[in-house]
This record gives sequence, structure tokens and C-alpha cells, in this order.
Amino acid sequence: MKLDYNNHNGQIDDLIEALIAMSGTAHNQELIREMIITALRAGADKLDRGDLKIINSGMKELRYSFKLFSEYSERRKVSIFGSARIHHDDAAYQSAREFARRMVEEGFMVITGAGGGIMQAGNEGAGKDNSFGVNITLPFEQGANEWINNDSKLINFKYFFSRKILFVKEAEAIVMFPGGFGTHDEAFESLTLIQTGKSVVVPVIFIDPLGNNHWQGLEDYMREHLYRAGLISEDDMHLYRVTNSIDDAISEIISFYSRFHSYRFVKDRIVIRMNSALRSEQVAYLNQDFRDIVASGSIEQYQSTEAEYGEDATCGMPRLAFHFDRRSYGRLRLLIDMINGFH
Repeated sequence: MKLDYNNHNGQIDDLIEALIAMSGTAHNQELIREMIITALRAGADKLDRGDLKIINSGMKELRYSFKLFSEYSERRKVSIFGSARIHHDDAAYQSAREFARRMVEEGFMVITGAGGGIMQAGNEGAGKDNSFGVNITLPFEQGANEWINNDSKLINFKYFFSRKILFVKEAEAIVMFPGGFGTHDEAFESLTLIQTGKSVVVPVIFIDPLGNNHWQGLEDYMREHLYRAGLISEDDMHLYRVTNSIDDAISEIISFYSRFHSYRFVKDRIVIRMNSALRSEQVAYLNQDFRDIVASGSIEQYQSTEAEYGEDATCGMPRLAFHFDRRSYGRLRLLIDMINGFH
């Protein structure tokens, strides 16, 4: 039977509905339906075989990865980036290993690219039980390092684009050690996604344990050639930190989640979940200092209910909610810092 999506009589829809029912899928059936239709349309469009292979591989890689990470959804995670060319006896390697070890002590798991250098240091410091390896298959490098190889939390990707999604989507913090093109690519990708609201605001930290201005030089460039040229705003400069100290980096991450827990958008309002409530005068101060990012109304604090949000880990947490302008994410980061700084 030839499938005609422009002039069909509902028979295709009936077959899809029957297929979904036979599969036993109970949740999000409308999204499953759309994915099936998209796959069928890709065939009807007579796409190039290479294009279809990209769609197929990307979808399979993401499905498997999301399923794996969902088993560890209750644990916060930090993505660690850095060069594969840094040797075991290098100070940067030792710092990355120590950073990962201490983040595990703080309850975090570690995500790396599974290769050598800084990636290996991250997996070594965290240990297999607390590590993910998000590996990319390349013709010249890289096999998975010994600290994550053959572990169930090692994922091998064919394409960079699907691999990148995991690094940002699953991380509550992103840390850059010295690295080359790939590390800089991930750094700017992470900042761009946060700046545009395509990813949530999380700590993004550049660590230069050698003190050789590897990252400070990049920040100087951005300030001189991006900020002063008007290509980024002053607020954008608050989306990251540069430090030589892993102590400062760890403190930055832990402090970020001291009172602040997470946020989500509900229709046209941002809802910020907190581990403890603010006093009324503190909410009033937020309204005064951050009125520039409130599109309408004011910042309000309230207590959630189970009926409102269902049974999950955030049920019962106090909330702040307001009509966010959806563009001032550097200012949103400062608001989160202020929430955490209140005593």
C-alpha cells in the first residue's frame, strides 16, 4: 500500500493507533504518534539514504542515552571537558582528577567524553560507579579510557550533535579544563544555549590549574572584542566564572544549589523552586533590584501543593514565580546568586 499523506482517508492514522496500542505504550502517545508519522514522511519524501542514516542513528543514540540517564535522575551531575592530549603527570590532569573525586564526595556524578587526558582524569577521580562516558567514535581517536571502558554507563556516539545534547542536558554544572578546539567548542556551545534560554542556567566554570592564563586570556579576548564591541552584553559575562582554584570551582557549584534548586517554565511564567523560603522583605528586595527582567506583574513567593505539581521530588518546595522577559539570562543568574546569598 502506497502512503499518501496529502490525500489519505484516515487508514494510516488507524494503523498507527493500532500499532501504538499493540506496543503497550501508555504515556505520551501523541508524541510517539508524531515520531512515527515523521519517520514515514521521511520515507515518502525519498530522502537520500545518508540523510536517513543520520536521522536513524541520532534517534537511536538519544533514545538509549535518555533511558540510561533516567536511571540516575536523582543524582546531580557535572560535565568535565578538557584536552585528550594532557598527560597523566600533568598538573591539569591531577587537578581534574581531584576535582572529580571531591565532586563525588559532594553527591555529584561526573560526565566526560570517555577519552584520555582530562576526560580520563575525570573518570578516574569519580570512579566507575559515579562516572558516565559519552564517547565519540573517531577514526584516529578515541577508545574509551580504562576507568570507564566496558562500564554500562559508557555510551558510544557516531555523531557529535547527539553527543553534545547529553553533556548539556544532563549536567547541573559544566567545567572546562585546558583544551583545544573541542573544549572551546563545548564551552561556547554551552554558553550560547544558556544565553538564549535553550538550556537552563547552570554554573559554567573555566579552571586553569596551571595559572598560565589559558582561560583568562580567552576572557580578556571576549571582554575586548565581544563585550566592548557590543556583540554580547555585560549581563552575558555573568554566565560563567574563570578561576585557577578547584576549591573555588567546587564552592561555586555547591553554593549555586544551596537554596536554589531548579526552575521550569509554566506557560508564560518562570517558576523557581527553592530548598527554603525567603522572608517577605527579601522578596521585596528582589522585586526592587530585578524589576528590569519582570515583563509584567511582580515576583511572588508561594508554597506548591501536591495537587498542583504531582508527586515528585520538588513537591512542597517553596516557589518564586514571575513573568520573565525570556532574554536576560545573565540577570537571572544574578537573581539566583542573590537568592542563595540571603540569610
